[in-house]
Amino acid sequence: MITRLFKPPQNNSFFLFGPRGTGKTTILKSYLPKDATYSIDLLDFDTESRFLTRPQEFSEVLAALPKTTKWVFIDEVQKIPQLLDEVHRHIEMKKNYHFALTGSSARKLKRGQANLLAGRAFSYSLSPLTHQELQDSFNLDDALAFGTLPKLFSLNSNEDKNQFLRTYANIYLKEEIQHEGLVRNLQGFRRFLPIVGKENGNILVLQNIAQEIGLNANTVRSYFEILEDTLLGFLLPAYSRSIRKRQKTHPKFYLFDTGVKRALAQELNIALVAGTSEYGRAFEHFVILEIMRLNAYKNADYNFFYFATPNLEIDLVIERPGKPLLFVEIKSGEYIQNKELHPLSSIVQDTKNSEGICICREPRKRKIDNVLVCPWQEAIKTIGL
Repeated sequence: MITRLFKPPQNNSFFLFGPRGTGKTTILKSYLPKDATYSIDLLDFDTESRFLTRPQEFSEVLAALPKTTKWVFIDEVQKIPQLLDEVHRHIEMKKNYHFALTGSSARKLKRGQANLLAGRAFSYSLSPLTHQELQDSFNLDDALAFGTLPKLFSLNSNEDKNQFLRTYANIYLKEEIQHEGLVRNLQGFRRFLPIVGKENGNILVLQNIAQEIGLNANTVRSYFEILEDTLLGFLLPAYSRSIRKRQKTHPKFYLFDTGVKRALAQELNIALVAGTSEYGRAFEHFVILEIMRLNAYKNADYNFFYFATPNLEIDLVIERPGKPLLFVEIKSGEYIQNKELHPLSSIVQDTKNSEGICICREPRKRKIDNVLVCPWQEAIKTIGL
């Protein structure tokens, strides 16, 4: 069994958000004591229908719980946000049980002004598996090609893995978004998703994307917001010491998983070959995802950006509390030539209190001028994760 980095609190109610298929239900079922947990699965049609029809039944159920109950587990709570008012009331009553609440979409809660319990419940997010969780089961090339959603590790053939990813992209990312009432123009959203896959890791120019799929820029912006709110991706802002300049510069966008990205971009039948630009982009995507995930799990409080001028672009800039600003270049090569590091070395030299690291597939770390060249697994530890 894979041991997850996320550790639920023992004595406090909490939310656990994350895309479908990341293992939220599995991890909580393994953590919460079976004989002291009352579970409500809102993915079950009959259960959802009952509470939608009579929300007061939830209060009646809680009132009937035995005194031995330690946890009330509500799966996919965003389906009936009204239940959170009753959760809030029972937390205030200081009952002898806590609430474990999962959701694959925080958007309906945030945008619908649902009761997010005002700090009375901690909030966490769960991602696909990291290399630190997989340990000896981790394979880099498989992670680049298929991603690391837990279901993949029960599938034996590449064909089955590809079919799972196609199903995930076609059914969940399209139909589930519609079911949650997040998109009115589903056909427009369907045209949008393959573009997201192809534009993954690029600087976003909303007007260009809008023209390509026949929508206006505001609609495209709202689609990216949906992907962010459902934790299916994130924006990486441009770095500047000026907050105002950061807000004016176009961000990049990354999907939450390398395999889902390839499925959306319709690239699953294209082999990833080391040394190609496609492999390099997949490696960059993977490394950024690993760093972001581990930052969240370990509460490192790092802030992330990219840096670009007309003459150079740095893949990642990391603000680390109490540490020098870190400029990161990500290269998939097994040998990095000195000339490839000139832009990174130059920006480190010109920036006070900064460091530079090149994350790559070289077998051992070495120092070239003011840049540390480091194997990717060791580099992530060197960063502090």
